[in-house]
Amino acid sequence: MVRQTETSAADFLPKRHTLKDLRTAAQWCEGCDLYEKATQTVFGEGPRDASLIILGEQPGDMEDRQGHPFVGPAGRLLDRALAEAKIPREEVYITNAVKHFRWIQRGKRRLHQKPAVRQITACKPWLEAELEVIQPKVLVCLGASAAQSVLGRVVSIGRERGKFLAGKPGPVVFVTVHPSSIFRRREEADRKEEYRHFVADLRKVRHKLAAS
Repeated sequence: MVRQTETSAADFLPKRHTLKDLRTAAQWCEGCDLYEKATQTVFGEGPRDASLIILGEQPGDMEDRQGHPFVGPAGRLLDRALAEAKIPREEVYITNAVKHFRWIQRGKRRLHQKPAVRQITACKPWLEAELEVIQPKVLVCLGASAAQSVLGRVVSIGRERGKFLAGKPGPVVFVTVHPSSIFRRREEADRKEEYRHFVADLRKVRHKLAAS
């Protein structure tokens, strides 16, 4: 049985909201039960004055081990797509809706599990604090869980992909797929087509930033 908790990340936020203080405080977060199995908290990284935040779902296996967001296969694909879309990676702040890795053991492998709604909700104060400090112009949500954490409702990627949505309050929100979903396509032709679509989405974001 999963242990229930009434706490959230709000109980662990520091008094002063700077990226350094938030990152340090997040290492001790026990706002939901995910900290129990995770190696460490994986906080966001990037410049304090970033105009663009890219938001994923949660850290993966490599991120959990290394302590940095998007350093695994999905991260490398994201880096490649950003380069093709002419968005400098060093100018982007990248983080996740959930800061701990949720997984189950299968033999020697640790397999990703989608975070529960209560875990996304418990972790949201960290994201809200990041947005408060950085105040980006655009927030790109990679996948349905990331979009749900921001918009507070169930999001259909099929219906809302490629749209710019008004934040309440906050930056303009843009919804697209998570890079890991591209790897899950069985056919190489499908993977290539989905990757091209992903790059096209990021180009829309670049044009939006340039116009703002």
